[in-house]
Order: sequence, then structure tokens, then C-alpha cells
Amino acid sequence: MGALPTASISSSSPMSIVTTPSNIKRPKRGVPEGLWLRCPGCSASIFKKEAEKQHNVCPQCEYHFYVSAPERIAQLLDEGTFEEWDANLLPTDPLQFADSKPYKERLIAEQKRTGMTDAAVTGCGMIRARRVAVGVTDSAFIMGSMGSVVGERLARLVERATAENLPLIIVSGSGGGARMHEGILSLMQMAKVSAALARYDSAGGLFISVLTNPTMGGVAASFASLGDLVFAEPKALIGFAGPRTIKATIRLELPKGFQTSEFLLQHGFIDRIVSRSRLKSEIARAIDYCGK
Repeated sequence: MGALPTASISSSSPMSIVTTPSNIKRPKRGVPEGLWLRCPGCSASIFKKEAEKQHNVCPQCEYHFYVSAPERIAQLLDEGTFEEWDANLLPTDPLQFADSKPYKERLIAEQKRTGMTDAAVTGCGMIRARRVAVGVTDSAFIMGSMGSVVGERLARLVERATAENLPLIIVSGSGGGARMHEGILSLMQMAKVSAALARYDSAGGLFISVLTNPTMGGVAASFASLGDLVFAEPKALIGFAGPRTIKATIRLELPKGFQTSEFLLQHGFIDRIVSRSRLKSEIARAIDYCGK
């Protein structure tokens, strides 16, 4: 028998075999951005979706991450029940103020960046089927500082809660105090909101103030500290001037944990520390207990 013919595979054949040289290094695949968070409390790397499931709280040390005003409203109120009030009130530039940029330009930039028209969102909704008036300030918008629109929205919120006999919930996340860009018009808001709260109290209303990180300056010095019940998130920074400013002024070492929720609870400034996951239930329980 003759030898069997052998088949040859040319480089142009569809069956050609291509080999990769072993000395070529393939680039390593990186981890997509935004999947993991570094916890400021315990320095652990946290899967972002896992933290979101727990209301943006670290599963390792219970550090409470920043959440926006719309997110807080979604966490606090029954789904689909929020009705925003006074969204048509928009900030202006009455003093034509300018620092590193004109205030008018700063407002436009902040509105585009945050998707909010100012640092406070107000309205009404249901908490465990209980209708409440609710306001939230957001530190993302010029540090949550209280300008004319923030004060006016909060004052109208209190007045409407008085007229409709609704429990009032204000969640404060403001680290900027009075907004310097509006001068005395900003400082007036502290007295205006406090006066509205005094009338609300005289009418027998229930005001639950929730302090988050940070609650500072004119907000802490006015409506945020006037609640019938004052709740605070764990390890929130709460006070008027910041710890570094106070230390530089009095030139003394401050107590450990100064101006944190835990320190203030120990000294009677707040009534209870409530983690974000329990806040909705605690507010509903307080409303029932007070007969509102």
C-alpha cells in the first residue's frame, strides 16, 4: 500500500492556528469605579450596593454616609406619598454678592450640580400611614446654609403644619449656618422660623427634630434645637462653631468626642440617638405615644 497523503494547512486557511507569544503581557482588568466605598469610620472597603441596602450605613461600623434630601425623604416616608410644597420659591441675589465668583453664578452652578433649587425641601407625606409635614436640609447645596428661600420654605412648612394640625418633622443636615451671600436677610431666617415654631407649639403641635452630620451654625442655634423631641444620628457633628474654631479661640484641649451625638446625649442636649434604619419606626412610635 502506498503512503497516505498528508494535509497541509496554509496560513490563509480558515483553520489556521494563531499562537500568542508568551512574553506579551496582557493588561490587568481594573475594578470599575463606583462599586466600592472606603468607610471614613473604619477604613474598610464596602460594596456600595450593600451599603445602599442598609440606608447608606457601613455594615462594619455603622458609619452613616451622606445622603441627599430626596434620598432621606424616600427613606423616611411611605413610598409614593410625598407632596412637595413651595418648590416655586427660588433664590435671588439681592445684595449682588461676589466672593470667588458672583453669587448668581454660584446658585446656578449648585442647582445644576445637585438637581435642587436650594438647600431645603419641604412638603407632606405619610410615615407608617400617619400624615406629617416634613422638611429636609441638604449640606450638598452651599453646605446647607440658610438663605432667604430656605427660611421661607421652613417657615411656611411650620405654618401649614399649624393650620392642618400635622406632626412636624425636620431633618437637619446643614453645616453652613446663615448664608453669608445674603447678609442680614439670611440671619433673619433664624428668628422667623423660630417664631413660627413658637406659634406651632402654642397650638399644641408635635415637633420632632432630627440632627444629622453635620448640623452646625445658625441652624443648630435656631430651629434644629427647638424640637419637642430631638433625635440624632450616631456620631453626627452638632454644634455652633466648629471644634477647631473653639479650640483656637479658648486655647484649651476639648473633651474627647466633643460636639458628637454621643457627647450631647450624655449632657442632655438631645433626647435619643437613632440609627437611620430605625428612624422611621421611632418617629411613628413617638407620634403615637404623643397622641398626634
